Amino acid sequence: MKKSEINAMNRSFGILEERRAKILDDERTLNLKKRVKDIREHSIGNMEELIEKATKKLEENDVEVIYAERSENALEAIYNIVKDHPMVAKSKSNTAGEIGLSEFLENKGIQVVETDLGDRIVQLDPDTRPSHPIGPASHLRMETIAEIISNEFNIEVKPEPRTILNIIKEDVLLKLSNCSIGITGANSVAADDGSILTVHNEGNISMVSMLDTHIVIVGIDKLVETIEDAVSVVKLETIFASGKTVPAYMNVISSPSKTADIEQILLKDMYGARRVVIILLDNGRRKAIEEDGECFLCIGCGSCIVTCPIYNAVGYEFGYKRHLGGRGVVLSSIIEGNKSCFDSGLFTCTLCGLCTVECPMGIKTNQLINKLRNKSVNSDLVCGEHEIIKDKIKKKGSPF
Repeated sequence: MKKSEINAMNRSFGILEERRAKILDDERTLNLKKRVKDIREHSIGNMEELIEKATKKLEENDVEVIYAERSENALEAIYNIVKDHPMVAKSKSNTAGEIGLSEFLENKGIQVVETDLGDRIVQLDPDTRPSHPIGPASHLRMETIAEIISNEFNIEVKPEPRTILNIIKEDVLLKLSNCSIGITGANSVAADDGSILTVHNEGNISMVSMLDTHIVIVGIDKLVETIEDAVSVVKLETIFASGKTVPAYMNVISSPSKTADIEQILLKDMYGARRVVIILLDNGRRKAIEEDGECFLCIGCGSCIVTCPIYNAVGYEFGYKRHLGGRGVVLSSIIEGNKSCFDSGLFTCTLCGLCTVECPMGIKTNQLINKLRNKSVNSDLVCGEHEIIKDKIKKKGSPF
């Protein structure tokens, strides 16, 4: 990342830290942390049962369920649904970023319209990437954003937030009118109820999920038992991600649109989606959870990268696709293997443990990275600088 982007990101993170500090030690937050930790540990410990239960209940609710073992399976399933459509609308989704969905569809000639403001800004600039799971454009100064929008629409845009918002909003709404397929992620999926919970502040997911076909792509690690559990998880995520106690919107989707207002006769296809498809993505999660599922306790708040000294120094170069920072490094090993893990910044981490201290779930990311370093060295994947130091010690008895 450029120095100006690092500086802008650090300013954004500083504002977030100040906002969060007011509620992180609140008694309600502390009680919620304990409850969510129990929920996530139960979910990870009972993953097979939850997958089976969720699949059955979702299908009973008339939601189509596709289990995707790998990224390519998920991409193929989505393409088979959207291939006859020139444009699709999409909301923010780290799981979609994990499988490279937007790039895949664009290469197939299908235009993807990001509806989240931050993601749309980043999408319009080919030279940058998202820098935070909740605030993708945190690293871009307002003047830079105005320049990106000016270049895209061939107009002079003032570096003023409302002006930028209005221009992007008008363009997105125009494109949405030409879309009949919406793609979203999910913050949690309640297995007992067969319900999908999405969280947002802009209202864009409401619009995207109301298109004729709604596709949800979500990792199996997002499964919980009940809607009540799902709400608890997203409330805690909101507190740590934004410093707010609740998001503007929490949407629960349990089936396609329907009504029974005429003599209790069930009729489908009212105002919302006629078809809802959920893709449960494995991508190495199942095997990793069997061995050690600690990193999947994550609720996706991004607290770890806000306080990480390395991430604050180098930005999104430290991490894996939309999974940023040290946890992204760990996930890259699960999803793609040792080489990807090495390239994602395995030896960049200082192992300081701040990520663990700040994580609401107490995930020991630094220890997980240390284990992966041992694995990497045993596989002969080592830093060149370390090889030089090793040779000096062998020859001179000193690293100097």
